[in-house]
Amino acid sequence: MKKIIERIVTKPAQPGMVGDGFRVYNFIPRGNVSQRRMSPFLMLDFAAAFNFSPTNQPRGVDVHPHKGFETVTIAYKGSVAHNDSAGNSGVINPGDVQWMTAGAGVLHKEYHETEFAKKGGEFEMVQLWVNLPKKDKSVASHYQAITEDAIGKIILPNNTGIVNVIAGNANGTKGTAETYTNVNLFDIKLNKGGSFTTTVPATHNTALLMVNGSAVINSETAPEHSFVLMKNEGEEITIEATEDAVILLMSGEPINEPIASYGPFVMNTQAEIYEAIEEFQSGKYGELV
Repeated sequence: MKKIIERIVTKPAQPGMVGDGFRVYNFIPRGNVSQRRMSPFLMLDFAAAFNFSPTNQPRGVDVHPHKGFETVTIAYKGSVAHNDSAGNSGVINPGDVQWMTAGAGVLHKEYHETEFAKKGGEFEMVQLWVNLPKKDKSVASHYQAITEDAIGKIILPNNTGIVNVIAGNANGTKGTAETYTNVNLFDIKLNKGGSFTTTVPATHNTALLMVNGSAVINSETAPEHSFVLMKNEGEEITIEATEDAVILLMSGEPINEPIASYGPFVMNTQAEIYEAIEEFQSGKYGELV
């Protein structure tokens, strides 16, 4: 049975800025697409392609804390550098993914990679926040640096496209990322006229982000930069590209636990939020300059 589209959400009229380097359109949480409705996905910021001018002072977001969830950054254009208080650092380039588990708490910063900043150019990214169940919110912080060549791939026939399986399982191809709950994350690149059919569990909260181009999804046209929310019934999704298209499909088993969130902290109760803030203020998350 095909999944049914609940609604297609157009992008906000104006983007917002995260720091001075991430010009984003927010889709989760927004309106009726709440954190509860899209659990385990807590936030989706889409940095649509934008040309940044050259600078010797890399743009980005300075030191900030995270606790109780994971951040997933997918690079399409441009390069992002990051550091955290656990001693991790790295750069993600187009096609790469950074999957950071904040867990018990970490300080983090992310910014345009130095050489990219000096040259300037098009920058296009997606960042998702993925919730952790209560039993895993206190795991030690860590991250997975997933390079483009390490991601599981489905090569579609007749040069019609490619599917990068970041997490979960697409038609028997397993994703690279290790996850704490059942999550699918497929980066689908279709040439005009190309199509891809897959299934996700009916119980999953499921949506597709139209990163580039338009496509027909289960017989309904989704325009560029829209967010396609699926009902929790049916399993089959068919995507037919009416032009060259890049589509991010996300689905996940809901975490049926209370959500208490305040800025960069996501816990189960307000008392745990207050505790997280006190931990941050007392320096428990380490140091990062």
